[in-house]
Amino acid sequence: MDEPWAGEGVGASSPWAWSAYGPEGRLLAALRGVLEVRSSRRIEPGRQRLGFFPRPTPGLEFRGRLLVPSEDAYDLVAERFRALGHVALFRKIDADDVVLAVPGELPSSRGRVVLAVALFVATFASVLVTGALNEQQAGQDFNPLSGWPFAVSLLGILVAHEMGHYLMARHLGVPSSPPFFIPLPLSLFGTMGAVMQMKAPPRNRRALLAVAVAGPLAGLAVAVPVLVIGLLLSPVLPIPPGGAAIQEGNSLLYAGLKLLLFGRFLPSGGMDVLLHPVAWAGWAGLLVTGLNLMPAGQLDGGHVAYVLLGRRARHLTWLMVVALLALSVLWTGWLIWAGLVFIFGQAHAVPLDDITPPRARERALAAFALLVFALVFVPAPMHIGY
Repeated sequence: MDEPWAGEGVGASSPWAWSAYGPEGRLLAALRGVLEVRSSRRIEPGRQRLGFFPRPTPGLEFRGRLLVPSEDAYDLVAERFRALGHVALFRKIDADDVVLAVPGELPSSRGRVVLAVALFVATFASVLVTGALNEQQAGQDFNPLSGWPFAVSLLGILVAHEMGHYLMARHLGVPSSPPFFIPLPLSLFGTMGAVMQMKAPPRNRRALLAVAVAGPLAGLAVAVPVLVIGLLLSPVLPIPPGGAAIQEGNSLLYAGLKLLLFGRFLPSGGMDVLLHPVAWAGWAGLLVTGLNLMPAGQLDGGHVAYVLLGRRARHLTWLMVVALLALSVLWTGWLIWAGLVFIFGQAHAVPLDDITPPRARERALAAFALLVFALVFVPAPMHIGY
């Protein structure tokens, strides 16, 4: 049996005497061959929050230099720490590679499937009635079933978005809840969309990016053909003089599709397209994609920004707040969004391994996601009248 030792490979600043038989010693032994430990310390409860852990968590911090590539190192350390009842987190602080050991285990993906199904059914009913009310305003008799083209189109886009997130998370082993749809009767669309919660951090920035972009790209893949079909069903008519109607705003992609299909920029020359319910759903799908890709906080675009910039992404959040406040001149609804981004946009989803960098292909995918944001973002989503 090995003799007890004190602080092998640990700097003199270590606040406790190491023992090969204590939990600290076993954790340190698990780092042998992986991290050249230069210093270590306890992290007391309340000093900082670690990743997705719900409350200030005690832990141990080891600083030094990784001896193997970070991706391989995390595999080794995570497995060894798991056997010792700890979760491993990799961080880069100044020039040091930092390994954090947090007691406990990551949450599982136990999802409330029954609740998710019930909320989806309620949301479908809410969107169906909203579509029927829109048809009634267009002069038809009220029939709840008449709203099905809008409901099926819009929920098809939203389901694709959320299942993109969910299936990618499952594929990468990220514990996640099922998507929970949010009904909002008597509103513009009949729903506030859906939310899906990652129960634990993704493994690294590469996984974070994959989960983040899978939703918007899957939703966009459905929204664009839905919008094209809807526009082909929509007539171009003279704008009624003095008419009061909800006028949807243009994004670059939406304006481009109308130019391609109708041969002119709309609205212009006293003419505009009267949106079919399917086209209205497609436009809403583009709007949702743009909102989700805003580079701030826990939004999909915020995850993309973190993949590219790391902790510097918080500066983009402040820029988004300023930009939304400026855009509120065009649409007052941006004031609400600016407040939400300010309140909830300060925290980012930090992966378990925050040392392994994105590769060139992940950087290209992240840049593409930001390009999609630029194409679908609507500076003035809507106003009343023409």
